[in-house]
Amino acid sequence: MQQSKLTMHAPHFYIAGEWRSPRNNITLRDVIDPSTEEPFAQIAVGSTDDIDDAVAAAKVAFSTFGFSKVEERIALLERVIEVYSRRQDEIAEAISMEMGSPLKLARQAHAAAGLAHLQQALEALKKHNFEEVINGTRVVREPIGVCALITPWNWPMNQVGCKVAAALAAGCTMVLKPSVSSPISALLFAEVLDEAGVPAGVFNLVNGDGSALGMYLAQHPDVDMVSFTGSTPAGIAVAKAAADTVKRVHQELGGKSPNIVLDDADLERAVTHGVRACFGNSGQSCNAPTRLLVPASRHDEAVEIARAVAEKIVVGDPRDESSVLGPVVSRRQFNSIQELIRQGIEEGAQLVSGGLGRPEGLSKGYYVRPTVFGAVRNDMAVAREEIFGPVLVIIPYKDDDDAVAIANDSPFGLSSYVSSADHDRARKVARRLRAGMVHINGAPTDRAAPFGGYKQSGNGREWGRFGIEDYLEVKSMFGHESQ
Repeated sequence: MQQSKLTMHAPHFYIAGEWRSPRNNITLRDVIDPSTEEPFAQIAVGSTDDIDDAVAAAKVAFSTFGFSKVEERIALLERVIEVYSRRQDEIAEAISMEMGSPLKLARQAHAAAGLAHLQQALEALKKHNFEEVINGTRVVREPIGVCALITPWNWPMNQVGCKVAAALAAGCTMVLKPSVSSPISALLFAEVLDEAGVPAGVFNLVNGDGSALGMYLAQHPDVDMVSFTGSTPAGIAVAKAAADTVKRVHQELGGKSPNIVLDDADLERAVTHGVRACFGNSGQSCNAPTRLLVPASRHDEAVEIARAVAEKIVVGDPRDESSVLGPVVSRRQFNSIQELIRQGIEEGAQLVSGGLGRPEGLSKGYYVRPTVFGAVRNDMAVAREEIFGPVLVIIPYKDDDDAVAIANDSPFGLSSYVSSADHDRARKVARRLRAGMVHINGAPTDRAAPFGGYKQSGNGREWGRFGIEDYLEVKSMFGHESQ
């Protein structure tokens, strides 16, 4: 196996400001490049003893960092931003190798997201009001304590960045357990924090399986909060593990986001944008607009537009500048997507483009054909399940009320999208959607605004000041202002 130049600390954990080997026997796990199906690095897999050490270090550090001044945390985030900026290209390269993201996307979106969240947390911290007076009572917002951060593989720096930045801004200490599918970028992030001079024990990192170490972290009595991003079933397990200690559990989970194209919208523009947004990051985004709702009278027209867009998307080697989509992250993910495509065909959905197997000319790597289904009913598996691959379903609707009913008929409620030539009409539909976020007429996300969902898409919010607030407790000191 040819080792990556990015893996200097791959066999180590970052605990109490030091790079350490696992406390017990070293167990190594391959990190697979999904474009080749071959390992390019190995990481150490931790044990509960390593988690105990990391939590203990965070607990000790909180006794001082939890009482640090805002000005100190501002200076710390500024140093982190400076170091991250210098090492951003390394982080992008790691993301491309570990999850198969095209290098251009890794640079412009993945690695850039981590920096953007650090910058946004810094600006929010400068403006955040941690104290107020209500009558004679002083109400203060204090850091919650030791936080377990459990992050996914699909947007590794987006999730690591937004969680760590908010926790640092709030004055919390933390233990990060990144996904074993995308651990190298997280190790580089730990190097950034170390170089920036984050106090020992404030940030700790242990690699390992979620089913073992993630659950142990969630139930650990010295962890005050768990922030988890991942699938809804895994989120339910984390919440149950945390319940006995009544700790705060923040969850950003699955999605099956509706994209409503109203009958007065520019159909070609809206469908083209929707297809590309759905397929971005190889469909591995929880907020992707995977259900395209179009007027029944224009269904066939929408299908042909979607077919033309899908067939022009270039799938290939992440290192090739012409590639728009790379592979999905793993063999397991590839197999899951293939099974759901097969179910869609068996259920009678109209296969418009793509389908089973790899794209033509790609015999190796976890590449999925960009797939579009038309004439989909909202009770089909492809309309209910979070496929997490480049698969779009087109669902016809009768009128605005029917579109809203179909959009809301889902266990998920993370994001949603609506397009109309009448902006006021789009606003009215947006207010009726049961989702934590709505994109109106193609508006992009705003990292100063809250990110999170309704229903089984989770609870709590991330990004900007809303992210910081989720890491704070509220204390009322009655009579504090009395003489």
